[in-house]
This record gives sequence, structure tokens and C-alpha cells, in this order.
Amino acid sequence: MGGTAEGAREAPGLQRRLGTGDAVVIGLGSMIGAGVFAAFAPAARVAGAGLLLGLALAAVVAYCNATSSARLAARYPESGGTYVYGRERLGEFWGHLAGWGFVVGKTASCAAMALTVGLYVWPGQAHAVAVAAVAALVAVNYAGVRKTAWLTRAIVAVVLAVLAAVVVVCLTSGGTDAARLAFWSAPAGDVSPGGVLQAAGLLFFAFAGYARIATLGEEVRDPARTIPRAIPVALGITLVVYAAVAVALLGVLGGDGLGRATAPLADAVRAAGVPELVPVVRVAAAVAALGSLLALILGVSRTTLAMARDRHLPSVLAAVHPRFGVPHRAELAVGAVVAVVAATGDLRGAIGFSSFGVLAYYAIANASAWTLGPGEGRPPRIVPAVGLAGCVVLAFALPLASVVSGAVVLAAGAASYGVRRALAARGA
Repeated sequence: MGGTAEGAREAPGLQRRLGTGDAVVIGLGSMIGAGVFAAFAPAARVAGAGLLLGLALAAVVAYCNATSSARLAARYPESGGTYVYGRERLGEFWGHLAGWGFVVGKTASCAAMALTVGLYVWPGQAHAVAVAAVAALVAVNYAGVRKTAWLTRAIVAVVLAVLAAVVVVCLTSGGTDAARLAFWSAPAGDVSPGGVLQAAGLLFFAFAGYARIATLGEEVRDPARTIPRAIPVALGITLVVYAAVAVALLGVLGGDGLGRATAPLADAVRAAGVPELVPVVRVAAAVAALGSLLALILGVSRTTLAMARDRHLPSVLAAVHPRFGVPHRAELAVGAVVAVVAATGDLRGAIGFSSFGVLAYYAIANASAWTLGPGEGRPPRIVPAVGLAGCVVLAFALPLASVVSGAVVLAAGAASYGVRRALAARGA
């Protein structure tokens, strides 16, 4: 394990160009993405009056994960995120499993975001638009991470402005008293613990973008200080935004109405008596999906780079472009796979095992943080303990099909590790 890590350090390095503000923006671009326009409806459908409890539970787990990830990122400022942390703290197998879950799960999420863009921009040609979006954003990432940070900054600004308008319209609408009364007067007995857990599992992924900050460990200036600062700031801003949007939607649509909504924010501004804002919301949803896709491709390609350096993926993917300073082959490979899936697939089922894989990824991050010593920036032990337990509970609270498909994907990753080790031993 030590030789592998040393070999990674001898590989061509990425360029440290990102400051704290850039890292926060990339995290916001990942978290305040397409999920805010779609995640609340399915969560409300299963949680009803317990939606805000589900949001709070998801935020607690996300905070623990973010704290563990930040401390580990400061200790190991390399590209790869939990793939690196698991490898260094728990052993090569756990690092491989974390990287596998992240790359496979987030590649599916990339395709889902691309299809979201297509469905909002041109529903009749959603697959073609999705492929075009992937190609365009891979080109942006290829040109350098600083250009990616500036584009993400613009996207985040647009989405936050639209969300602020939606919240103001909904909270100041005069025609929402009945919905507000119906929701806030709902008896506590209407809240199902199982529904709250499942809603938390669905809403958790609204906060999962802080991993993108940790995967940029080799491209951040002074990572030991920048990453621990950027992650909680990005998470805190996202929690405030999501809580405000949730309250606004519940105030206009009520729990039942929100659960039935197909486009919650568009339905909410229409119900609030401002239908002219609906096209703006649709455009913002497409822009948000582009922001998520941009940051996802960035993060997946960096984890692919780290795994390729250690021969868990083909070593040809470990190349860094001499001019642009980016893992160009990894980005092209990820973009090609995402484009194929976006062009041919229906990803509603794929998002399920993506969710399971990401929770497994963060479970390994928390287990890795547990092993940090007092002199290594270890967080209070309760933080990784709650994070690990929360990830496991939320993963198995997901629908059965998601649990089964996710477990199969992780088992395939474990099998690939065993095959690689066996072939290596035979070659030796």
C-alpha cells in the first residue's frame, strides 16, 4: 500500500489554482443543482408532514460526513477523495471500494443531470440535448479547472437568484393560507418514522456535493486550510437555501400537494399567482442541472485519475495534460461513458443504485476519520460515529430495488479487486 501511494506522488502533478472562494462555489454548484427543483416532491410523498424532519436528519448526516471529509482532506491533500482516505487509513480494498462506488454511482448521476437538461430544454429531443451538454461541459473542464470555477460561479449566481425569487413569491402570496394551515396543523401522529428516514435518504443527495471539494485536493491552494474552511461554508449555505425553499413550497402547496407535484417550484409559483415566473424556473432548472453536471464530471474524473495512478483502473487514464494541467484522458473517458448512457438509457432506476453507492462511499469516509489520531486533526469521535451509522441507516431505508441494485454494484467492485489481485499475484 505504501509503495502505491508513493508512486502516486511521483506522477505528474495537477496545478494548485483554486482558492477558498473557488472551492466553495464548486461545492455549491454540486449541491444547489437540479435536486432542489425535483427532490422535494418524492420526499414529501413518503414523509408527508415529516418532510422538514427528513431534511434536518439529512443535514445532520451530511454535516458529519462533511466534517470527516474535511479533516481527511487536510491530512491527505490529493485528488481522489475517500478513495485516498480509505486506502491510507483502512487498506487498499476499502479505498478501491469507495472509489468504485463513487465513480460508478456518480457516472450515473452525471447522465441523470444531462437528461434533466434535455427534458427541460427540449423534451422531444432530450437524449440529443443531453449528449450535447456532456460534450460541451467536458470541453470546459478540459480547458482548465479555473474556467470551470468561473462558469460554476455564474451558474450558482443564476440559480440562487431564481430560488430567492421563488421563496419571496411563495412566502408573500396572499392565497396560500389554507395550504399553510393544513401543513402546520398536521398532527404529529401523521409523521411516519420510516417515511422520515426514506425522505432523508432522498434529500441527503442534495448535500452530497461537498465531496467535489475534497476530490480537488491537488488543485486547491493551501489545502490543509482551504478545504476544511470551504466544506462547512458550502454545506451551511446549502442548508439555509434548502430549508427556505422547503418552507416556501410547503406553505403554498401543503404536504399532500407537494407530494403530487411533478415540477414543485413551477407548480408553487403558479399556485402563488405568478405564472409568468414559470418559464424562468424552467430555465433555472436546466441551468442548475448543467452546474451539477459540470461539477460531477470534474469530481469523477479526479477520482478516476487517482484510481488509475494506483492501477485500479487502466493506467493510461492517469495522464495530466502538459498545457492545461487537467487529467484529460480521464475526463474524455468519463464524458464518453456518460454520453453513451445519456443517449440510450432511462436513468430513473440508475439513480437508486447511485444513491446507495454514494452512501457507501461516505460510510467509508467516516470509518477512515474514526482512525485519525489526536495529532492528525481527528474530529470528536461522535462525528464519524453518527456519520457512519447515519449512512448505513439511510442506505437501507431506500426502496428495496435501490438497495439490491446498489449492493450488486458494490459486489462487482469487490470482485474486480479480487480478480486484479489474483492476476497480479500470478504475474509475480
